[in-house]
Amino acid sequence: MIPAPLPHLLAFILLLGSSGFAAAAGGGGGEILDLTMTGFGIAAVVVFVLAYALVIGEEFLHLRKSKPVMIAAGIIWTLIGIAYAMHGDTVTAAAAIRHNLLEYAELFLFLLAAMTYINAMEERQVFDALRAWLVSRGFSLRTIFWITGILAFFISPLADNLTTSLLMAAVVMAVGAGNIAFISVACINIVVAANAGGAFSPFGDITTLMVWQKGLVHFTEFFALFLPSVVNWLIPAVVMSLVVPKERPAALHEEVQIKQGGLVIIALFLLTITMAVSSHNFLHLPPVLGMMTGLGLLKLYGFVLRRRGQHQNEQYNHYNGDIGHGPEQVRHEMNGNGAVPFDIFHIISRAEWDTLMFFYGVVLCVGGLGTIGYLAMLSQEMYVGLGPTWANVMVGILSAIVDNIPVMFAVLTMNPQMGLDQWLLVTLTAGVGGSLLSIGSAAGVALMGQARGIYTFFAHLKWSWAIALGYAASIWLHLLINGS
Repeated sequence: MIPAPLPHLLAFILLLGSSGFAAAAGGGGGEILDLTMTGFGIAAVVVFVLAYALVIGEEFLHLRKSKPVMIAAGIIWTLIGIAYAMHGDTVTAAAAIRHNLLEYAELFLFLLAAMTYINAMEERQVFDALRAWLVSRGFSLRTIFWITGILAFFISPLADNLTTSLLMAAVVMAVGAGNIAFISVACINIVVAANAGGAFSPFGDITTLMVWQKGLVHFTEFFALFLPSVVNWLIPAVVMSLVVPKERPAALHEEVQIKQGGLVIIALFLLTITMAVSSHNFLHLPPVLGMMTGLGLLKLYGFVLRRRGQHQNEQYNHYNGDIGHGPEQVRHEMNGNGAVPFDIFHIISRAEWDTLMFFYGVVLCVGGLGTIGYLAMLSQEMYVGLGPTWANVMVGILSAIVDNIPVMFAVLTMNPQMGLDQWLLVTLTAGVGGSLLSIGSAAGVALMGQARGIYTFFAHLKWSWAIALGYAASIWLHLLINGS
């Protein structure tokens, strides 16, 4: 049953939509309407702002970020559909949303393949083995500070910055147990390093992936951002390292072996990346084709691992209880007693589905606001009014407050006329700008949960000035060496 106020609310929205709509609706079917000054456009902005306020408050509300933006996307496109239907156009809105859905589908499938590979390596204990090796070496706290920063910088271009940050944070929390000051500053260093490392690779961050898939920057051209990314991390790292003690805690003597097939999965992941790059660069096909082909190879190899695991389980059950023979050797081959056979579909189910659904909401919300006409207005104000350099610098600062994904998708939807140097600049700033605040990147938000009460918003804010120095220096260096 519809609540009594709802028909009045719908009538009010339609009334608002009709005011100012006549000016926007002069013309035949298929015309792109300017709905920015109509009630439809204003209502869409209000819905988006309210939804994103809930996203920003996720940590306090414990409401998954995908939920409000998915609902907002439905409302915004319903408003657009009503507006065009009132104009007698039943084609344009449908074509616009299908365009956005196609962009999302490419992003979704690419990320699903990448997440599955990362989860498969995690299940095979690849990351646990690296962590165990680090904590058992007996390095000093300052050495661990630099090692985890360097590894975060160089792992994040291949793995996502979230996984990289969680792995390195587990190392510093194990080595520096009880040393709150060290863990806090080391987590900040990891977040900055992971975000900076992801900025010079199409696979390092969602924003770089979107720019690459759009064809605005070619694969090898991203590496022009390597030195600016190094500077972005190195300046705050040097400053923060001055407060890290040189004490050497006792080694933890932890040993973890990579499970059977782990190294093969790493090789398959590298092959998958090669196929994605090759299909895009040489055949001019979407990179998602190479990623999904690689996912098929992983599933095929998963079948081999599963059959092998089932056979080893049968061996273990056969020999179990036979004194002096069999079980120890079988357990060693299985890398653990009673190991569960490799299940690729279980690994796929462990993908970050909330994140993937969040991307759906963001792409459709921002695409809807672009269809209404707001992004054209914003592009005029920023890229014509301020100029591309300052506009792109502002994009990075904005991404520290708002997630860099909707910000970058908005820029891509605006599609301002810029040269390669400016597209590289906005790729850099959107990627590293989130380091300015702990809430500005997925890595920072995740570490606040992992090191709860130690790595906090205000602990990160204490060093924001040093991170800002690195941010400014990286922009200066990019303009110096890559500017047209």
